[in-house]
Amino acid sequence: MIEPSPAFGEASAALQRLTENVAKVIAGNDDAVRTAAICMFADGNLLLEGVPGVGKTTLARALAASIGGAFTRIQATPDLLPSDLTGVSVFDQVTGSFRFVPGPVFANVVLVDEINRSTPRTQSALLEPMEERQVTVEGVTHALPEPYLVIATQNPVEQHGTYPLPEGQLDRFALAVGVGYPDEGGATELVRRQLERHPLNDLEQVLTPQEVRTAQDVVRTVHVDEAVLRYAVELVTATRAAPELALGASPRASVWLVRTAQARAVAMARDYVLPDDVKALAIPALAHRVLAKDARASGPTCRGVIARLLEEVPIPLHATRGA
Repeated sequence: MIEPSPAFGEASAALQRLTENVAKVIAGNDDAVRTAAICMFADGNLLLEGVPGVGKTTLARALAASIGGAFTRIQATPDLLPSDLTGVSVFDQVTGSFRFVPGPVFANVVLVDEINRSTPRTQSALLEPMEERQVTVEGVTHALPEPYLVIATQNPVEQHGTYPLPEGQLDRFALAVGVGYPDEGGATELVRRQLERHPLNDLEQVLTPQEVRTAQDVVRTVHVDEAVLRYAVELVTATRAAPELALGASPRASVWLVRTAQARAVAMARDYVLPDDVKALAIPALAHRVLAKDARASGPTCRGVIARLLEEVPIPLHATRGA
């Protein structure tokens, strides 16, 4: 058997350190922590869904603190303008010319809190940064820092003053994770940790931005057998024929399902993807990208459809590890 390269071992250890460090702050939502770390190492964007007070913002801040990268927080409101996110050009009286003042999207980790409280016009200002890792203002394109991660939090759309996210923007989130109420033990631990001071104040940096960027390159080299690749695509294709859905998942969904499966393989200390990696991330990667015919039960319906397809689409029995 061929042993994984040293670079792969370093990437796997880095992902483990990140997960363990963030878990010091977030109690009772271990799945959300692992999925968030996987999303970062896959170089994707993350959507955190849940009611207020369950730790969505804290999770984003803990990820940023753990890698020591630049962190910005944008509080979405109905009067937020696109230029409030991307930045503006201002006239410099000293030089007699205009200079660009970067907005809060210029950071390694960008938290857009309660994204569904901003208008669709402002939400659209995030499309270019999320997809192309750049911002174009007044015809000039500016590169964004690396690594780059947009984390958006979303409260239930039935709450007052919210705007549903358009399908085009939802499709740009690699994964969507529900952050729920912790169980009794998790809630007790959460309160205990904050009796004297917030654990975020003592959270140590365990990685550098460059180490994350290097690990992201390693993730892209994880072997994906042709049978596993076809399995992922078949899952995505099957959503388009599901009778409960008005809109199936896009080809972009196939890309991110496979890419996040590569990151999960690294998290599991493997340099090859198994069908189990695809299955584990199918709901986080696909459910938010599809649209149910019955909008009143969209979330449960979409997750239920993906769960059913996981039972129906044949799993490849023979997948090679690769050279």
